[in-house]
Amino acid sequence: MAVFEYEFMQRAFWAGGLIGLIAPILGVYLMLRRQVLMADTLSHVSLAGVALGSVMNLNPVLCGFAVAMIGALLVEQLRRSYRTYSEVPVAIIMTSGLALAVVLMSLKTNLSKTFSSYLFGSIVAVSNTQLWMMAAVCLIGLVFFICLRRPLYNLTFDEETASIGGVQVKGLSFAFSILTGMTVASAMPIVGVLLVSALIVLPAALALRISRSFATAIIIAVIAGLAGIFSGLTASYQWNTPPGGTIALILLFFLLTGISAQKLISLYNRKRHRSVQQQQTATLYIHSKGNT
Repeated sequence: MAVFEYEFMQRAFWAGGLIGLIAPILGVYLMLRRQVLMADTLSHVSLAGVALGSVMNLNPVLCGFAVAMIGALLVEQLRRSYRTYSEVPVAIIMTSGLALAVVLMSLKTNLSKTFSSYLFGSIVAVSNTQLWMMAAVCLIGLVFFICLRRPLYNLTFDEETASIGGVQVKGLSFAFSILTGMTVASAMPIVGVLLVSALIVLPAALALRISRSFATAIIIAVIAGLAGIFSGLTASYQWNTPPGGTIALILLFFLLTGISAQKLISLYNRKRHRSVQQQQTATLYIHSKGNT
């Protein structure tokens, strides 16, 4: 295919494949833990880190990566302080990160063009350093979810029961938050800050809607995520559209199609069940008339 003739497209597809493996799995856990907005929050925090790196003449990607992990720890710490109001930590960190990003951007006037790639995603923005970073995040994430699948499963559905069962709830929650920050920061070059939550949430939303078990939900989320990323990158290259928005729209199409198909199947099953009941009723009536 012509799309693979260019080195930057090869890097983009490798990066998309790596993020597509780990981000949807993370999204399933975030949705079940009712922490969907955490991905959006950490993307804004990561943007502040990118701005900080640019102002201080440091590597913006590495700064965004580090600040996103710090933000994840702050969200988790505040979540424990505001147990009754779970949305408060998200609001605090999101507004703080966005405010810091705006202030830092104003300190350097030539950041607008650079920031457009971070805001909306850019195929050409994926460097070899970022690709290796994504590979490391993907490997760490897969090891984390495989090795800690049982305690993480218990933690996701009931923290108190998990604590009674011997799970180190606080440490595991902090580790999960750090992994979320790492995933969000590494996904920025592909989908951008503004749409990184779509990559995490939309495949998980589809999977949880149509699956009947937790394991099936994970598999469906990964398949949907990879399909959305690869088709979105191809369409972005062909039509010269922002990859983040293109991927998000395709994932949204998958979600709406899955919901519509599920409703049609459910409607068909109800009609079929009603028809069977009517036939059974008619058969019983005929038998009863025959006996009389």
